[in-house]
Amino acid sequence: MTAVRVGVFGLLGSGNLGNDGSLEAVLGYLRAEHPEAAVDALCGGPEVVTARYRIPATRLHWYRGEYRTASRAGAIAGKGLGKLVDVFRTAAWVRRHDVVIVPGMGVLEATLPLRPWGFPYSLFLLCATGRLLGTPVALVGVGAAAIRDRPTRALVRWSARLAAYRSYRDAQSRDAMRAMGVDTARDEVYPDLAFSLPAPPAPPAPPAGPPGPVCVGVMAFHGGNDDRARAEEIHRRYLDGTIRFVRALVEDGRPVRLLTGDDVDRTVVAAILAAVDSPLVTAAETASLADLMKEMAAAGTAVAIRYHNLICALKTGTPVLAVTYAAKSDALMAQMGLAEYCHPAREVDAERLLEQFRELEKRSAELRRTLTERNETAARRLGHQFTALTAALFPTTTPTSRKAP
Repeated sequence: MTAVRVGVFGLLGSGNLGNDGSLEAVLGYLRAEHPEAAVDALCGGPEVVTARYRIPATRLHWYRGEYRTASRAGAIAGKGLGKLVDVFRTAAWVRRHDVVIVPGMGVLEATLPLRPWGFPYSLFLLCATGRLLGTPVALVGVGAAAIRDRPTRALVRWSARLAAYRSYRDAQSRDAMRAMGVDTARDEVYPDLAFSLPAPPAPPAPPAGPPGPVCVGVMAFHGGNDDRARAEEIHRRYLDGTIRFVRALVEDGRPVRLLTGDDVDRTVVAAILAAVDSPLVTAAETASLADLMKEMAAAGTAVAIRYHNLICALKTGTPVLAVTYAAKSDALMAQMGLAEYCHPAREVDAERLLEQFRELEKRSAELRRTLTERNETAARRLGHQFTALTAALFPTTTPTSRKAP
């Protein structure tokens, strides 16, 4: 039998651990249930994807400076030409596949700064050429949110409409697409794909004594698309509040482990280390969600802002306080039974954050039991997701039996 040719698409291998975790989850599904599939990627960091996941990969954009600000005439012309060339490159890549999967990620939202001619345009090209060439494109476990910018909203809406299969990582994502004019009657909601990744073994129960280290996940946060005029003010407020919070933990004698979720977050780590000069504060080197989960599993409690940092804490059963910048984080915390432990990223108040954190620690044992139950539910739901995906995209193949993660 001829191998099914499966393409995976997205900003993968570009330094965002959450995006790569979604890819890893889909590759795990394909290798377990469809080992005959020949898989390759069209992505942001092809060298990283090939080295880490052992699949062929092609660069997403013809113009190598796509994500650098273009101020000179040559750069502007290069970007413009690249948009035209990418029409043909994307179509040629799609034509070589039987199925294309967009694994998770917030591809239908603009909760962080985003220009319509960037990734929204690339996603539209993918879905449009898939429809024209008869190659089904599946948006699997993706995030979505209401978008005010008209060009971006139009590209996202049409991408979703042209996709052959859609599922979402929370109910509000489906609601957002429905509000933007997409028929979601047959679309399902499942937990984030990262919940299907294996969790590290639980560490032994700590002896009675002082509480364990605190993992603090940070982010180069400047607000979203609608906050561009206040971006630096928002960033400074977030950074100052986080520094004061970390300093208060150190004054209580608590070891603090700083975590990132994207390469761009390293500047925030450096700023905190410079401001809080203490051997109690250290920074972790993480290259994957597995690395993040190991850090979270070893922590007593955690505070995090990036969505997939939160997932890593929740997946390992570590009570976490979410510093939220978008409704997706609030929804995730509610799903996992921690709705009251959210704090706004745009208005970080160190004293209030510390108060919430101490309350979280008081209820740590209870919350760990809750997380164990919610993780079992998430695993079952994701089993249903992969069964549905096989039925939609591989109707003529017989999947290998898959054990629940």
